[in-house]
Amino acid sequence: MFKKKQISLFLGMIICFTSLQLSAQSDYSNYSKLSQRLKQLQSSNSSICKLETLTKTIGDHTIWALTLSKGDAKNKPAIAIVSGVDGKHILGPEMAVSIAENIVKNHANVLETTTFYIFPNMSPNATENYFSSLQHYKNGNAKNTDDDRDGTINEDPFEDLNKDGIITLMRVEDATGDYIKLKEDERIMVPANKSKGQLGNYKIISEGIDNDKDGSFNEDGKGGILFNKNFSYNYPYFKPGAGEHAVSEKEHRALLDFLYEQWNIFAIITLGPENNLSKPLKYNPGGARKRVVTSILKNDANLNKFLSGKYNKITKTKGAPISTGKGGSFFEWSYFHFGKLALGTPGWWAPKFKGDSLTKAKKNKYANFLQWADKEGIDNAFAPWKEVNHPDFPNQKVEVGGIAPYIMYNPPFKYVKDISDTHTKFILELAKMQPAIVLQNIKTESVDNGFTRITVDVHNKGLLPTHTDMGKRSRWLRKIKVALNLNKGQELISGRKITLVNSIDGDKSVQFTWLVKGKGSVSIEAGTSHTGIDKTNVQLK
Repeated sequence: MFKKKQISLFLGMIICFTSLQLSAQSDYSNYSKLSQRLKQLQSSNSSICKLETLTKTIGDHTIWALTLSKGDAKNKPAIAIVSGVDGKHILGPEMAVSIAENIVKNHANVLETTTFYIFPNMSPNATENYFSSLQHYKNGNAKNTDDDRDGTINEDPFEDLNKDGIITLMRVEDATGDYIKLKEDERIMVPANKSKGQLGNYKIISEGIDNDKDGSFNEDGKGGILFNKNFSYNYPYFKPGAGEHAVSEKEHRALLDFLYEQWNIFAIITLGPENNLSKPLKYNPGGARKRVVTSILKNDANLNKFLSGKYNKITKTKGAPISTGKGGSFFEWSYFHFGKLALGTPGWWAPKFKGDSLTKAKKNKYANFLQWADKEGIDNAFAPWKEVNHPDFPNQKVEVGGIAPYIMYNPPFKYVKDISDTHTKFILELAKMQPAIVLQNIKTESVDNGFTRITVDVHNKGLLPTHTDMGKRSRWLRKIKVALNLNKGQELISGRKITLVNSIDGDKSVQFTWLVKGKGSVSIEAGTSHTGIDKTNVQLK
């Protein structure tokens, strides 16, 4: 008895200590901690959580795939959430896991009608650099690459010249330079505007040394292949970090293989730099008419605007940066090549600073950020310019400094919970609006000589259309199947046994009529994987 009490006390202390650790978390979770949280979520909720290995990266990191669902996951509409698409956006993986935890613990009822496929971090090798002893933007995986294509690999990496543990910028005093100090905030360097009589007197270079003496700095370190640069839409051929060809990496192929097999996905949310939620994409007639479409289609733009309004109302965000992808991004692929309802958001950006000291420089995002950071008391946002001796500039003044890596794109950790909570609310709202096919207004009418006329409305009770216009154009998404199933001794006189419907708008219906000869009952079913399938039996007159 005494030993049992000791064991219980010991377990209680462990639980208490773990809880204190979680509540006292003060910084973002690294790969190991996020993996532990995912495993804990699955082990504590095994009936509704399925955690599986999507693949292993070259850097030996597991790419996790988390499925949340009650019952048959594949036979109900699904939302995919993909994060970690950009190595500098460490908020994304934190949000993805927090959203999953929130849904399971506080909103599990949504799993009765909606499945969630969550991929918390597609770039674990890149995001881990945030936790390294030398912080710098490393957005690629662990593959060795010859980014400058000179036949040598990784010969020109970063060097921490001022020994502050971060890689920033160098400003070199040079009359041939193109940069000047921003008048309103001399920490910031801006291109000289010759139309205003400004002459440049600085060169701006990445902090480091020209190791291979080719005139470029840090152009061939451990770059790797960038997840958000390796997809097939507008693929950036021969660009550093893009890979030898589109979808060349294990993690890219594994994700697409998974998504292509989940026919029930109706929407994909990308937590990354691309943003069409706080600011919807605009329809461009010329781009929409091209053989290779470069614009969101008109009806999809209207839908995007509607969902953007919902997002802004729930999250209360303003002043978002515009970013629609630079080619080869996952967000672009999910709409233009996969044809799904594609939604993207970075989740957070520095608010516009409100004050008089920066009136003339409010359009400069770096100055705005630093003013906001100063107001918030974030003292590690900027590394003050410090003069260093540089071997490549022996007779010139060289200073190292600038905005610290990661800090402009990720909020102080204390904000993460509220950000995750508000985005969970939006995702739940999206689930409420999902397309859902139901059979309504079923009527049977007796006709002479043993004939029965059957009429039914195939209704989309959701607010969202069953297909995007891009999805209809792609011919990949499965159409709505409406089928009348006969039994022995029954004959279809008019109407089709099977009809495929391209799309049904939100809260709209398509009416079907059949004339059947015979007795007994027939069955009707309508729908497709991403709308759900409704079935009913009808007794013949």
